[in-house]
Formats: sequence, C-alpha cells, structure tokens
Amino acid sequence: MKISFFAGFALLVGVAIGWPAGWPAPAGAAEPDFFGFSAGGYDVNDDHTAAEFRVEYRSDLRFWKLLPFIGIAGTTDETIYGFAGLGLDIFLGRRLVVQPNAAFVGYNKGNGKDLGGEFQFRTGGEIAWRFDDWSRLAVAFHHISNAGIYDDNPGTELLVLTYSVPFTKVPKSRAGSASR
Repeated sequence: MKISFFAGFALLVGVAIGWPAGWPAPAGAAEPDFFGFSAGGYDVNDDHTAAEFRVEYRSDLRFWKLLPFIGIAGTTDETIYGFAGLGLDIFLGRRLVVQPNAAFVGYNKGNGKDLGGEFQFRTGGEIAWRFDDWSRLAVAFHHISNAGIYDDNPGTELLVLTYSVPFTKVPKSRAGSASR
C-alpha cells in the first residue's frame, strides 16, 4: 500500500512542478469542461453502506494529458468529503471513454465509517458513454484510504452513476466531432 501512495504522490508532485513549466494544452483542447453529478453507494464492500451524492467540476485545461478536477460528496450517514485530483481520458472509439483518476481527500466521517484520519487518498476510475451533445453517462468505482499514514486504515469503496454535462459550449469547429 505504501508503494502505491508514494508512486501517486510522486506523480502529483511531478505534475505540480510541471504546471508552471507550460504543460497546459492550448485553448481548444479535445473536450469541454464538465459539471458532474453522481449518486450511488458508499462503503459498498463493508457494513457502513450508505447512499452517496457528489458534484464535481472537471476542467478543460490539460497538464500533459491529465485533467484536473475538484468536488464535494456527502452520504446519508453525514460523511462529507472534498477532493481534488487528476484524471486521464482514454477514448475507445468515439463514444466510450475510460478515465482512471486519483485525488487528495479531506474527510469528515460524520456518523459514517472512520477511515483513520482527515487526510485520505482516492483512486479509481470510470467508464463513460459520450453522447452527441458531449454529455457523458458513467459508472465509477473508487477506493478511499489513508494509504497507511494513520494507525487505522480500513478503506472504503464507492460505486456511483455519474452524469456529466459540458459547462462551456463546445466550439462549432469541434461540435461535430463527437458524432463522427
């Protein structure tokens, strides 16, 4: 577990260092930015299962090929967490999009599962279908844990359905490329 924590940390530090060096892609990147709305299950693998609701903003900026995102989630057992991270869109044809991603998490357990501390990491991904209007419908699976930085590290799994809508209009020069 610690090896994956350090590998993820090294990747995020590398991106942070590269950010001022000009990694962002020029305007007109392949996809618009999105607002995502999610609902599903929290702690689906254990005994603290609750409903989860999430909103996030996915930027259209690119750092190398990585996409920054930020969001907030809450559960029916009053767990609340905010997150920020990076994802990578991998297109399998014109419609299917796979996105592995990783994020830093600020966590408040509320009446939910104690994950050992306030600072957590989220890793996982989603498989999405992209529609003609560039919106996406996805199934996402994530794991949240503290990667062993606290004495207790139970971790949790999340399974949600996500609908992402473009936040900005897709330029006409790119609008037709989703349906080709």
